[in-house]
Amino acid sequence: MQFPHLLRKLEISQSEFSFQFQSHPDHPSALAFSETLNFMGIRNSAYELEKEFWGELPVEFITIYNNNFTVVEKENNTFKTFSDNVNTISKEELYEKSSNFVLLYENEVKPGVEKKINYQYLIFAFLGISLIYSFLQINLYGVIFNALSILGIYLSLELFSEKFGQQSAVLNNICRGGTASKAQSSCSKIIDSDGINIMGLKLADLSLIYFIGILVIGIFLPFTEMVLKITSGLSLFVIIYSLYIQIFVEKSLCRICLVIITVLIFQIGISNLFFMSWSSLSSIALSIIALGISFSTLSFINNILKEKDEFHKTSLKHFRFKRNYEIFLRELLDKEKVNFENVGMFFMGSRDAKIHISLVSNPYCGFCKEAHKILGKLLRKYSGNISAQIRFNYSVSVNDVNFSNLINDFVHVYNNDTEKFIEAVDDWFDYESEKKIHETYNRNDQQASLEEIEDISLENQTKGFNFTPIFFINGHQFPDKYDREDIFYFIDELLEEDDFIIVH
Repeated sequence: MQFPHLLRKLEISQSEFSFQFQSHPDHPSALAFSETLNFMGIRNSAYELEKEFWGELPVEFITIYNNNFTVVEKENNTFKTFSDNVNTISKEELYEKSSNFVLLYENEVKPGVEKKINYQYLIFAFLGISLIYSFLQINLYGVIFNALSILGIYLSLELFSEKFGQQSAVLNNICRGGTASKAQSSCSKIIDSDGINIMGLKLADLSLIYFIGILVIGIFLPFTEMVLKITSGLSLFVIIYSLYIQIFVEKSLCRICLVIITVLIFQIGISNLFFMSWSSLSSIALSIIALGISFSTLSFINNILKEKDEFHKTSLKHFRFKRNYEIFLRELLDKEKVNFENVGMFFMGSRDAKIHISLVSNPYCGFCKEAHKILGKLLRKYSGNISAQIRFNYSVSVNDVNFSNLINDFVHVYNNDTEKFIEAVDDWFDYESEKKIHETYNRNDQQASLEEIEDISLENQTKGFNFTPIFFINGHQFPDKYDREDIFYFIDELLEEDDFIIVH
């Protein structure tokens, strides 16, 4: 189940969403989809809504259209759908092919565009340059031969990429008539049944090596005509093998295989009709080197991608288990509940909030910066549903003037504006400058009583919480088996727990 155009429409990372969605314990359910969007910063609400009420829906919403999650955008009397493809459909078609599932969303966070190199563009640029060079330097038949090699490279590259989970629109259209169901693909059936295995490379992989090699050799036409004539002639054995598998073994034809076979047959015809039957030792050596480099390079890339794919699958299983809510809740409630008595200073949010988070922290703890960022996101995202208290470990006996002044500035800004207090803590961890905090938030040099802070710190130490940072959710220490940012996976379900209630 893939929906690249939906993710582009929502402006979220395709690779990140794919990993988080697939690692959800309930994948590929609507619940997993909804909670993954929530995690990615897109708040949403799911409904079962009869079609007669769809006229009241907003301009954009998400539904399940053609058995795939789809963003639907109203456009006058038609609808534009974003899923694995972008299509414009009628109201009747939308209603007929959609379920009653409706997800309303708002994009709270607009992440930046993924900045990564698309190596396929570099490959296609190389192929384009090769074709232009052929036009300028080689005769017509050589140009056609090299153009067929480029077509073979493109098709083989699509096969190679799909092997590692990248869906190809080209292969969908050729093999499956535009559908994305791999289970119904005769192409996949034929390719998977291939018994060839040379250093982990199947016949489809070898076709990529072959076409890259003969393209490199073809750039040096007409000096390599005899080599190409022999090489393309040898491909006849591959054609016979592929047709045997399709016709007699699987009794099903692979359309993409037939297209590649057609390319090979045309190359055999061109080389036999128009290429000369002479060659030099240097052209033979060049051909061997080109094919050898192509083979070793693709074999290396194949092994790297195979290891990455196996690691990805293992990670999915691990995270799917780890993000099981029942397991998390059991781990959370496993430790004895801690009741903090002093919950006055540095308290944020509503006293009636269902979830209360206590963060034992130290301004000079480098690891605490991440914990404070997480707490800030929770307070902003779940305003009204979550309260929190920052419990700094501070003692006047340490006799650190800078520490005391910093805590004093925090108390001053907290007493005047809770929101500014969160901002001040964030600024501290960003700049780590006592002077900047003082000049920004306490220019009047007002002195506050730090007795309550000392009491909080003493209570932390008495209960044995000397190391920082430590998260507590409703008095239960956040499990060590989980990363602190994992709280975002479970917070929605915690808020729905009837028995998980804080008593202040």
